Amino acid sequence: MKSEIRSPKPEARREEPPLPPACRPLIAGHKPHALAPARRRFRISDFKPPCPFHCALAFLLTLPLVAAEKPADPGLPYVYTKWEQLTTQDGLPNDHIFAVKADPARDCVWMGTEDGLARYDKKTKQIKSWHEKDGLPWRVVTAIEVDPKTGDLWLGLFGGGLARFSAGRFDHYNQLNSGLVNDVVYAIAVENDHVWCATTAGASRYNTKTDKWDIFTEVNAPMEEIWNYNVSARDGKVHLAVWGSGVLEFDVQTENWKTYLDPDGEMEIDLYRDDGNVHVITTGASYVDKVLWISSYFGCCRYDGRHWRGYFDHDCGLPSNFNNNVKARSGQEAWFCSDKGLGACMDADTCTWVTYTSDGKNHTGQAVIKRENTTVKVVDTGYNVPHSFQICVDFDGNDVWAGTSKGVGHGIGEGYYPRLQPAGTTLPKTATK
Repeated sequence: MKSEIRSPKPEARREEPPLPPACRPLIAGHKPHALAPARRRFRISDFKPPCPFHCALAFLLTLPLVAAEKPADPGLPYVYTKWEQLTTQDGLPNDHIFAVKADPARDCVWMGTEDGLARYDKKTKQIKSWHEKDGLPWRVVTAIEVDPKTGDLWLGLFGGGLARFSAGRFDHYNQLNSGLVNDVVYAIAVENDHVWCATTAGASRYNTKTDKWDIFTEVNAPMEEIWNYNVSARDGKVHLAVWGSGVLEFDVQTENWKTYLDPDGEMEIDLYRDDGNVHVITTGASYVDKVLWISSYFGCCRYDGRHWRGYFDHDCGLPSNFNNNVKARSGQEAWFCSDKGLGACMDADTCTWVTYTSDGKNHTGQAVIKRENTTVKVVDTGYNVPHSFQICVDFDGNDVWAGTSKGVGHGIGEGYYPRLQPAGTTLPKTATK
């Protein structure tokens, strides 16, 4: 029987989905649509080079789009270019300035030095000093505060306790005759009828009306260490900068405490960026517009109630990570006293800084404007702060007073403006004493 050879059955043709009529003439194997034009074969000669004019026009039309993508210049901060310097040659009892406090009611500025109290009269430009022979209880004045209700001047004494200067008389408070916890007083803050003292063994609160004292240590406050380095009071909050315990916040109304520590727990580095306070060893705290600014020997930071921002000398205009103090003018502006210059964060939203440094020997100085870690402009201010080692700072209207290890610098804020102004803003002319 012959074997029958059968051809394999052709596979069933797969139906493809119909194409839109306009596409069918371009696909091989499809018949032209009844309404489609007749197919023609394309030749290379059919393609002509584009018109240069049209190409240039198309390029120019895209320029506004490219320019729109470039971020706008946020502008420049105010720079202090008019300065005067006060030293022993001008009548200061000592050039080592621990405290400076503007007193607008008396139109003067108080200065605490290593050897006495000084008052600078802004009208007469004369300096008057008080020493131990004049009734000052202790020669080293480390803190000055003015009671806005009474006008009394409160002085922190380094080893001498606390003093009140009123009507030309000094009243003395120490460990032996009062509730002051320690005689080494680093800072003072006036809160309503209370005077707070930051000391090397805790904090003390004195009620000037009832003559009652309260002491805060590790026993009744969240202090891991009791060395209180600074204190400030504003808007119902008292902030203590504590060596080894970060910043403690005391609510005046509820008398409850809140702590601001370094969450990563690392002493040498800030392990996680912007996660909280940069370090537990703090030197200052300033609370303005519900924003807390903090200084330390390992960098600085800002907290607006929701977000933290750390500042270090390698990523912004902060002159050094070693900072002795901080004073805020607003929620956007704060001045930091470092060992390498006076650093002013002038606009927190854009991280725009102005750093003031000087050469005391040659009486020269400059201000460096930075945005983040990029230098925007360098301004020759002439001689500004007497020395780059900054210890304290205070504001007097538009003016700024900076205490250093070699005298006081007075920045005259003619034409001062907060935050930033558009690029091209004319800076004040340099004028120094």
